[in-house]
Amino acid sequence: MADGTLKVGTITNSAGSGNITIGSGVTLLSNVPAFEAYLSADQTVSDATWTKMQINTEVLDTDNCYDNSTNYRFTPTVAGQYVVYGAAKLQSSSGGSLASVVIAIYKNGLEYRLSTLDPTDNQANSLTPTVTATMVMNGTTDYLELFGFNNVTAGTPRFDADVKSVYFGAYRIGA
Repeated sequence: MADGTLKVGTITNSAGSGNITIGSGVTLLSNVPAFEAYLSADQTVSDATWTKMQINTEVLDTDNCYDNSTNYRFTPTVAGQYVVYGAAKLQSSSGGSLASVVIAIYKNGLEYRLSTLDPTDNQANSLTPTVTATMVMNGTTDYLELFGFNNVTAGTPRFDADVKSVYFGAYRIGA
């Protein structure tokens, strides 16, 4: 245990069974790797075009698996099942001009799960779709990204960073 890691198959108390007490100062991390990040400033995008969200401000990154400056992607280093989530406030600079908004979790460059909001008669100026998925990650080459599609009838489309309203996160839930 020179490096601080103890690996065992079974732990029992001195009697061979019963409860084990873990003392103070010990941290048990079971839902890692985990991260959450948000967009710190509005991101202007092209109309009706899939665009990767440049989510650049980390709230949490337990294992340094989220790239918040170049690829804006999560590449976990531990294989297992993960819960992944994201949300984005998609907006137009012109009131009431959203035709449709979509956000999607991409796995390895391909659409994995999406969420669509389609306002009737273009009455919305901003909408915030959310998306959640549970998926298996291999712990080596699999990666996740968050994309948005903002279709407006007038004005300039953007991902609106107001009150951290564009965010992306994931955490491991098991093997």
